[in-house]
Amino acid sequence: MEKLIYALWRDDAEPRDAFNARLLGAVADELAPHTHALRINVQDESVAAGTSPHFIVTQPQMEAVVQMWVDTAYPPARAPIEAALGRVASRIEGWLVSESVPLPNRACPPGLPTDGFAQVVFIEKPAALDHETWRRNWQDGHTGVAVETQSNFEYVQNLVVRPLTDGAAPCAAVVEECFPLAARADRALFYDAVGEPAKLEANEARMMASCANFIGEKGCDCIPMRQYQIKSLA
Repeated sequence: MEKLIYALWRDDAEPRDAFNARLLGAVADELAPHTHALRINVQDESVAAGTSPHFIVTQPQMEAVVQMWVDTAYPPARAPIEAALGRVASRIEGWLVSESVPLPNRACPPGLPTDGFAQVVFIEKPAALDHETWRRNWQDGHTGVAVETQSNFEYVQNLVVRPLTDGAAPCAAVVEECFPLAARADRALFYDAVGEPAKLEANEARMMASCANFIGEKGCDCIPMRQYQIKSLA
């Protein structure tokens, strides 16, 4: 099997709630028969405000992310998938990825939003780093830091193998982390340091220093979203 990730952009003329409803309803139903597993991330009012990281590099920024496991990324097999996505989104970009799950969430209710919020991050490799150094800095060096300094209860790393769609951004990785919903507006909870000011400052400093080893000056798209596990691997 192979894993595909698509970033979606909403037409400005369509309200966000209507876009989300179509994506999570009719489009999800259309995608499900073509997938072994299907996850959809959308933005809604529950994650619109807060102080947890929200960085914008891509203008305009993507508003939804669709992740799926399929038999093959062969173009004819992807055609109905991309056609369905194209009917709801004004723009789509896709990548074939290799998934690693250092911190699995084993309580994803099918079809319902996961408790908390998902932070989805699109990372481009800094030009100054060769690919293997960049990968080691991220997967080998940063993984423990990400788990030890935050209140995340799921951490998924998707290493990009290649782009799938014409014009897809030169994305090197897509990360998804899940946090308690209250952490969206509580910096101490986000950094797993409630009531411990010194630990809060230390955890945030350690996290930022580690990120600088693989994100680079350009920054990254970091988007708070709601996570829906539509279909899970058997």
